[in-house]
Amino acid sequence: MEVVITALGPDNVGLADPIIHHVTGRGARIAEIQMYDHDEEQLFAMICRIDIPPNEYEPLVDAMRQIGDHTKLAIRVWGSQRHPGKKPRVAVCGTYVEHTPRAVLEAIADGTIDAEAAVLISNRKKLAPLAAEFDIPFRMIGDAQGSADDSQMVVALDEFDVDYIVLARYMRVLPPSTCWQYAGGRIINLHHGLLPGFPGFRPYHDAFAARMLTFGATCHFIIPELDAGNQTINQRTFSVAPGTSLETIIEKGGRENEPACLVEGVRRVVNREVYLHFHRVVARAQV
Repeated sequence: MEVVITALGPDNVGLADPIIHHVTGRGARIAEIQMYDHDEEQLFAMICRIDIPPNEYEPLVDAMRQIGDHTKLAIRVWGSQRHPGKKPRVAVCGTYVEHTPRAVLEAIADGTIDAEAAVLISNRKKLAPLAAEFDIPFRMIGDAQGSADDSQMVVALDEFDVDYIVLARYMRVLPPSTCWQYAGGRIINLHHGLLPGFPGFRPYHDAFAARMLTFGATCHFIIPELDAGNQTINQRTFSVAPGTSLETIIEKGGRENEPACLVEGVRRVVNREVYLHFHRVVARAQV
């Protein structure tokens, strides 16, 4: 059973030692380990991917909880197969745009994405009726200006025991602390442009200014340290005729191309066709 352990907290000496000693003492095989010291923030962050027998999962969770209490680290233990026979639980996050989160929720409802919609999280109230339509909880984590309380997002993700976080045009940047707590391929984002060519907040405008006739979207994993590059899960494109207006391109991309791109990307992750290993997307060997 593949398990991801993440740890985040105030920097100090020897923080990784008890974690590593424990997992190796259990005979676990370490497949990946990364550690970062954020000197300017005096923050320590770590991710460790291991293989253990399924019956070792719950004891490992208990042991990491004790180590976290001792080291003052926020330690999370997670595996995509931690609940045999149950569908993974997905949190869908959005802001204003409805058709992208709607596409994910519809794909879950019709079985295209083999998962359970656990909660809809937003920094705006606009998507509350969408959550009600699909009969899932809604958590508003924004203030009157739409500024997100990132700590409340973490609280909601833990409350609903979420496996994957899907950013369906969620128009806020997640802080590194949130990314680290759910590192290892648990945060899936939709970028409304083709990466790496058109990053930023206005990829349609940039591609239009470059006189492109093919536009697209990118579904990728979010990682704490780097911009999306080798983390691409899916890309989808569409072409237009010369002279097509920017407004038409944005409308077509937003209503048709982006939702389809995200749905297929989430499906690949939930079906365990791909995973993130050392910040690169890897196709999982099919048995």
